[in-house]
Order: sequence, then C-alpha cells, then structure tokens
Amino acid sequence: MQTKILQDGTESFEVSVHEASINSPVVLFAVGAGGQPERYATLMGTLAESGRMIVAPHFDRLASPVPREEELTLRARRLSLALDAFVQPGITAVGVGHSIGAATLVALAGAQMWLGPGRLVHNITSDSRLTRLSLLATPTDFFQTPGALDAVRVPILAWVGSADNITPPAQTERLAYAMRDWQTVDVRVTDGAGHFSFMDVLPPQTTEPLPNKQAFLREFSSEVCKFVVG
Repeated sequence: MQTKILQDGTESFEVSVHEASINSPVVLFAVGAGGQPERYATLMGTLAESGRMIVAPHFDRLASPVPREEELTLRARRLSLALDAFVQPGITAVGVGHSIGAATLVALAGAQMWLGPGRLVHNITSDSRLTRLSLLATPTDFFQTPGALDAVRVPILAWVGSADNITPPAQTERLAYAMRDWQTVDVRVTDGAGHFSFMDVLPPQTTEPLPNKQAFLREFSSEVCKFVVG
C-alpha cells in the first residue's frame, strides 16, 4: 500500500492505495472512528491478494461516539474525492466499511442520514459508482426515519458480532428488515465477536473477546473478498 496526498479545498488528506492493473475492480474502504486503514491489515492484505485496487482514505479520530454533521459530510466527501482521483471513468466500486465508515457508505449509496428527529444530515451526495456494500458492525440508528433507506438498491453483505455492545446485532437486523421489500441483505453474526474484532489493531483499553481472533480475521476477510469479487 502506498500513501497518496489529495486536496479537499484548502486542506489535504492521506489515502492508502493498493494499485492494480488498469480497469481493475475497485474497493473503496471506509475506516471506523479511529481513522487509519493499516489497523485492518488482514482484511487489506486479503483484498490486495485478490488483485483488486484498494482506495482507503485516512481520517482524524472522532472525538465523540456521536459524530457531528460536519464530520459525517467530510468523510462522505473525501471518500468520493478518493474515487475521483484513482478510479478510471466508467469503473464501479465496491464499498467495504467498518462502524461509522460502514454507515457513511450506506449514505453514499443513497440513504438519508439523520442525527435525530428533524436533524437530517445535509450535503451528502450519493455516488452511483458504488454497486455493492460490505458492512461491518454498522451503526444503523442514523437510518431509523421512515424512508431513509428507500434509495439504497445495491447488494449488501452485513457482518456483526454477537458480543458487540456498541452496534449490537439488532441494529444490523433492523437494516435488513427495513430493506426487505426491495433488497436482500446477507446478515452474518459471529458468535462471541465484538465491535472491534474486525480490526487487527484494537483501540486502547479494549479487550478482544474472541479466543481465536486470527482465525476469525482470516475467515471474515475471505468472505468479504468473495463478496467483493461477486
């Protein structure tokens, strides 16, 4: 993976890029609150081995568990800017994201994000280049408003751990139920996995609940890769 620098107005931001052949299928990776793609080394490596181009913007760590509107719009905008910079015209992308990154991808696929009653997140423009989504431990409270998910019409693989006390399985199941009339969501629940079990490098003061963490990392990364390949 190489680190590239892109401009967002007067500010710059880093993007990790694994280059592949011209016209290669593209994976747009959206990190969680921690903001650094290298914390997902097993997943990144598995996707790279498949021959896919990977584009993974870096973000500052979110200071609060509840992101502000400007933080959400910045992440969505920079994900699309990264595709603009590295994806050839006419090439589609598969979005793979963890936690707040997964929710941002759902918004880029057409969903409306809400921070609460009457608090629509404005200025997130849907990106038609996203044709599939693999979502890991997705916070779906953003999409509880009726009709918030109506415009999302792409295949989705949604994965969550049974021991996730940040975005418990009920949130992912709610996503699948809300979309049941027009889109099937493939929901996977791993027994004993937590919110951060998808990461190689856990946040500070976090304990891994899985006794077989490396086996899980290899398993879910392989399944995500199969979904990406389609």
